[in-house]
Amino acid sequence: MAGHRRRWWAIGLGVPVALIAIVALLFRWDWLIPFVDARASAALHRDVRIGHLHVTLGRQTVVTAEDVRVADPAGFPADDAFATARRLAITVDIWGFRHDRSVLRIPVIDVDAPRVTVATDKDGKPNYDLALGGGGGGGPAVKIGALRIEDGQAHVDIPKLRARFDVAVATEDEAAAGTAHADAAGGAAAAQGGRIRAEAHGTYAGQPITARFVGGALLGLRDAHTPYPIDLHVENGPTRVALTGTVDDPLHFRGTALKLSFAGPDMSLLKPLTGVPIPRTPPFAVTGDLTYADGRITFRHAAGTLGRSDIEGDVAITPPEGGQRQKVVATLASRRVDMQDLGGFIGSTPGDTGERGQTAAQRRQVAAAEASPKLLPDRPINIPRLRAADVHLDYKAASIEGSAKLTGRGTPLDNLSVVLDLDDGAIRVHPIVAGIGTGRVVGDIALTPVSDTSTRLHANVDFDRVSIARLMQSAGFSGAGVIGGHAEIDSAGRSLAQFAANGNGGVRLATSGGELSALLVALSGLQFGNALVSALGLPEHARLRCMVADMPLRHGILDSRLLLIDTDESNIRATGTVDLRDERIDLRLETNAKHFSIGSLPTPIDIGGTLKHPSVAPAIGPLAARGGAAVALGVLLTPLAALLPTIQLGTAENHDCRALIAQTETPARAPETRRRPPAR
Repeated sequence: MAGHRRRWWAIGLGVPVALIAIVALLFRWDWLIPFVDARASAALHRDVRIGHLHVTLGRQTVVTAEDVRVADPAGFPADDAFATARRLAITVDIWGFRHDRSVLRIPVIDVDAPRVTVATDKDGKPNYDLALGGGGGGGPAVKIGALRIEDGQAHVDIPKLRARFDVAVATEDEAAAGTAHADAAGGAAAAQGGRIRAEAHGTYAGQPITARFVGGALLGLRDAHTPYPIDLHVENGPTRVALTGTVDDPLHFRGTALKLSFAGPDMSLLKPLTGVPIPRTPPFAVTGDLTYADGRITFRHAAGTLGRSDIEGDVAITPPEGGQRQKVVATLASRRVDMQDLGGFIGSTPGDTGERGQTAAQRRQVAAAEASPKLLPDRPINIPRLRAADVHLDYKAASIEGSAKLTGRGTPLDNLSVVLDLDDGAIRVHPIVAGIGTGRVVGDIALTPVSDTSTRLHANVDFDRVSIARLMQSAGFSGAGVIGGHAEIDSAGRSLAQFAANGNGGVRLATSGGELSALLVALSGLQFGNALVSALGLPEHARLRCMVADMPLRHGILDSRLLLIDTDESNIRATGTVDLRDERIDLRLETNAKHFSIGSLPTPIDIGGTLKHPSVAPAIGPLAARGGAAVALGVLLTPLAALLPTIQLGTAENHDCRALIAQTETPARAPETRRRPPAR
């Protein structure tokens, strides 16, 4: 009886053991692949396949999947994959889970030869938007210790960004990383699988791109207590960007200690990298601190150069959210500005052919602009580009230097301040203030888009006690006194040249009292005797009794309806037009001397040519007539007698300035018959 019982016990124990042994000998972990594929596909909402599955049991069990493939979403080629990996090994702490079922610890994840393709379809839909399935609320928390990547590759192809580049990704241990970031953060990175290193090559925004990134461990991104190190260097075309430092609690951006530097030939090339529309500029180099707080990125304590000018200040960027445009608030200042460097803000080509750091294309553009017969830039306003962001700019320049290209001999501006708002493509400059000596010019400008190809312009400009001395100094003469007045323009177009050509409005200026260079007054009447004496330094000035100008602008033609200058030497009157449509000047100055002058040829002076290349010369007809008479007299009379036609007795009377100003309010006189026909 006892033996029979022992036999049944042996059978009862032996059969299960034998079955377990048979299963252990015959079992293949690949049999679980359909179950694993189904669970992974449900979690990612796209097809997931693995080629082989293997499990190494133990206190720390290792689950290894080989030939892993994650498919693209619907709408992409079926043969393409979003991600693949030669091997994915996950180590699970089974023994620890037995003691604490609230946490599932994964000491390490190893990924060998991962390949990821980041792309969009023809409609712009991305393949990288993973809809992760919920895991329910009652499962254990997952804690991952380290992530190691070997021979990773990513391919990025996003036509909208004109981006097509490859990225090599791998983790490296402390020894391979060298001494860079060898601190507590580096130690944490080693514990979490080593630093991440990535290098990119290809094109971005249609320009070649090369980038290098070294950061802490990927899993360090979730560490709220250890700063995450970043070392990023990017070369996109001719633009270079460097970002180094640390980020506190990277997933929530609690704080940063980052230094941002960027340099290149033109700030407008930064738009693909920053999303901020910037006008064309000369070569630049700027460095500052990059911070993030309350959903706003701030570039603080920025300082650098822009061509021959310096620039400093703060820029705050609020990224777009909920369909809203990106918002930019900039407070900038310059101690010294070269006017050439600001040319891009009015559509001109900034810089000159001698500018250091220019690309070959920029040198060609500058050379073409300098060779062009036109002064007013005709570069169209890119309205869709302006709608990329809303901008508030507060800018101050303490000192301004001139430009032969923009202003001839130099600029009379001493300082400049601008407050600008850009809202959905509409620009409001309120105000722009230019200091000229003890006075200033104050402008209020509004540019409102009518369509993607047309903009309306309205501008008001007030001249407040503008210094005549400063104006004359920029032209090589001298003077004293102040000018006041007002100008306005209404127009439509796409560029500064079109605004001028289509403009309506006018300018009114007046002054009472002051001085002008006697050389300038003498030359205005071809008084060669006085001009010679003045050039020798005596006298230096002619007293300015009054100046008044009333010049209406109609359909791009500026008419000198009234332009009188009354000095103690002469009365000067100007007539004619300036045609802004083709930038032609057609003005005549008529001067009546008030005093005896030897060597005076009282012929009108014609100012012609173009805005960029004006010409000044005596009116040929009147001067030839007087010259012929003088020659005839020289034949018949003595040489002294031949000087009589050139001697003026000064019979012109002084104008009363009040009367001159009153004339600006009278109806316009009939246009001069000598006016050139309108441009066709």
